[in-house]
Amino acid sequence: MPENKRDRELEAGSRAHYDDPAYYTATYAQRIEDVAFYVEASRRANGPVLEYGVGNGRIALPIARHGIPVVGVDHSAPMLADLRRRLRAEPSAVRRRLRAVRGDMRRVRLDRRFALVIAPFNVALHLYARSDVEQFLARVRAHMAPRGRFVVDLSIPLLGSLARSSSKPFHAARFRHPTAGLVVKNREWFDYDPMRQVLFVSMEFEPVSGDVPSWTTPLAHRQFFPQEWEALLHYNGFAVERVDGDFSGGPLTNESDVMVWHAVRRT
Repeated sequence: MPENKRDRELEAGSRAHYDDPAYYTATYAQRIEDVAFYVEASRRANGPVLEYGVGNGRIALPIARHGIPVVGVDHSAPMLADLRRRLRAEPSAVRRRLRAVRGDMRRVRLDRRFALVIAPFNVALHLYARSDVEQFLARVRAHMAPRGRFVVDLSIPLLGSLARSSSKPFHAARFRHPTAGLVVKNREWFDYDPMRQVLFVSMEFEPVSGDVPSWTTPLAHRQFFPQEWEALLHYNGFAVERVDGDFSGGPLTNESDVMVWHAVRRT
């Protein structure tokens, strides 16, 4: 595939999943373990929090509701618009505590430092090249207070998912799509590019009845293996305090599907 076409595919895969806040909210409504984890980490930090990939506030809003100032960075205009809509329903004290900034997480400069910097729920998997990671981690370091901490969670590459045939879809249960208002069949197609370590997922939605055509939403996730991510942190000026295999502080094992990294700036 030509490089320019692949670049467009990566761009679409980094944005399309976040163009529909209603679908995103419904899909991850039951994902609450990480919310509780980041709220508690923010309370322990005793200072302002910077969240990369704030989206429509799934994590930032609970942090702000607990009395903690938080600044959120995101590149998705639809998600940030939905966050502003949700903020209007919050008490004025919560609205004052949460500031959203639209921008590229590799480049945004906020001219302030934070006790805690977080990158929840695979936001770092949209850093597709080493230069992207280096730029992002440089911004993280610049935004950390002298004794600040950086916490990021990433899904662990699962060989079963990476080895799936790109010609055989994974069938999920039918559901009523919250934006379309239609019951749809849901199929997901997986195509792993081993040279770039990028997993391309095509989420296909096919209405069960009516003349409405099906549509597809792409998602592109860079796959970072544990030793690889540790090296990236190390060579970009971070010291790893610990890495957990879940949001309860459990160990990272062969059964883990997430890795939660706790790091500080290396002096």
